[in-house]
Amino acid sequence: MTIFEIIILAIIQGLTEFLPISSSAHLILPSEVLGWNDQGLAYDVAVHVGSLLAVMIYFRADIWRLANAWLRNGLGKNQTNDSRLAWWVIIGTIPAVLFGFAFKDFIEVYGRSALVIACTTIGFGLLLWYADSKAKQIKTVNGITWKNAIFIGIAQAIAIIPGTSRSGITMTAGLMIGLDRESAARFSFLLSIPVILGAGLLASLDLVQAPGAVDWQALLFGAGFSFVSAYACIYLFLAWISKIGMLPFVIYRLILGIALLLFVLL
Repeated sequence: MTIFEIIILAIIQGLTEFLPISSSAHLILPSEVLGWNDQGLAYDVAVHVGSLLAVMIYFRADIWRLANAWLRNGLGKNQTNDSRLAWWVIIGTIPAVLFGFAFKDFIEVYGRSALVIACTTIGFGLLLWYADSKAKQIKTVNGITWKNAIFIGIAQAIAIIPGTSRSGITMTAGLMIGLDRESAARFSFLLSIPVILGAGLLASLDLVQAPGAVDWQALLFGAGFSFVSAYACIYLFLAWISKIGMLPFVIYRLILGIALLLFVLL
């Protein structure tokens, strides 16, 4: 890859990992539409590390508080709001792990196409619009129940299909159970931490077994630009989402999906 491609793909990863517009779709598209070479496994690991560091640093106080509460009260009868929320993050992660192991190979073969991405981008974009327009917005993250956590976790598992958007579908599910927009986004971001960590570890294991030299400059640029764009994205999204709602992202998804359909059909 050229330096330009390295930087653009890193920024795309950082922004789209947490916006409800699908990071996997946007990382597949340059090779499908522009003919860019595949970025390779090592680069995928690097940009995921950048995104992971961004979300962990931004939510460092929350992570420390939840981990501390879970260690103190998580296995006892006297649960606190924080220890329960830590449990909900754990429970919400399980479906993604199960779906990932069960369907990863199938999705790799049949799901990574522009047509699939176009359909999921439009379909789940419309679902996000419906959830946002009908949302009651009466709950915060402390109002989440174990049933809610499972529901959002199953939604997250569906995001293994490219174009769905992990953040988009978990926010959709959060809005459907009555969370306000900021709480839906915050829980989605917390839920992303174990998933991104797991995906990065699996890719790292594959990378260790893969032959060939490593382009360390590409990895450093990728991780760095992914970190900066992801951190800025999280900060601005949480600051603005209660005011602007999901409609701008829905419109973007519809435009992107229609453009992809035209690209495939014409």
